[in-house]
Amino acid sequence: MKAYVFPGQGAQFPGMGKPLYDENEEARQIFEKANEVLGFRLTDVMFDGSPEDLKQTKVTQPAVFLHSVALALTEPDFAPQMVAGHSLGEFSALVAAGVLSLEDGLRLVSQRAQAMQKACEAEPSTMAAVLGLDDETVERICSEAEETVVAANYNCPGQLVISGDVPAVEQACEALKEAGAKRAMPLPVGGAFHSPLMEPAEEVLADAIRDTPFRQPRCPVYQNATAQAETRPGRIQENLIAQLTAPVCWTQSVQRMIADGATEFIELGPGKTLQGLIKKIDRSVSISGQQ
Repeated sequence: MKAYVFPGQGAQFPGMGKPLYDENEEARQIFEKANEVLGFRLTDVMFDGSPEDLKQTKVTQPAVFLHSVALALTEPDFAPQMVAGHSLGEFSALVAAGVLSLEDGLRLVSQRAQAMQKACEAEPSTMAAVLGLDDETVERICSEAEETVVAANYNCPGQLVISGDVPAVEQACEALKEAGAKRAMPLPVGGAFHSPLMEPAEEVLADAIRDTPFRQPRCPVYQNATAQAETRPGRIQENLIAQLTAPVCWTQSVQRMIADGATEFIELGPGKTLQGLIKKIDRSVSISGQQ
């Protein structure tokens, strides 16, 4: 079975999507529709902006989403049998599966980016990558911290991202190194994504998501918050709301997709991050991508 997967924030790069825009008329119309919906020329930043320009949250999330969705919507005979996306990429997956329209998906992603930015500004917080430890050890050490720090991204075996208050993350990093982590290093991000510190953003986004029509998907969607296949629009909505404060269960999602019959994974969007992670999760499956 063929599974399509979609990357999240961090996959962006200058010039992303430009060859697709230049060579494909249908894609060009999708890009221009996005500029119109957003009220500014996102494509100018994607094609000609600097890495710093692309790091702006209001730009990064819509840019990665748009690039991914344009690839899906213009792929000949696009017929996914299952889809999943990493964090932000879940919104791309929902458009690809026909749950959300392009316009509604873009509006929600834009609102998500702005809400997350506000939550980041409200309280100093960060994330850190932990390499070389089992999940249980990382979870235990996080639970012993005095302030908020939690497991946020289960990326692949031996690679987990933690998220929380700056002092708590720093404290956890030291304890994780003492416990044998190969690396425990803060990431250059502006906030504690996928942690309880995103609750203000979740409250804002919940209303927007519940006010947006969600349709029956054309194939099962494997969601970050549950790592399970979902086809019920109402449940997809609620899982998407939970995603902001719940961990990204990527390892578990890929393992579940393989257990359910996935033999071929195709990453659509900028970069090759998910291809690398899936190889570390299970080398027996076919992995490729388009960007």
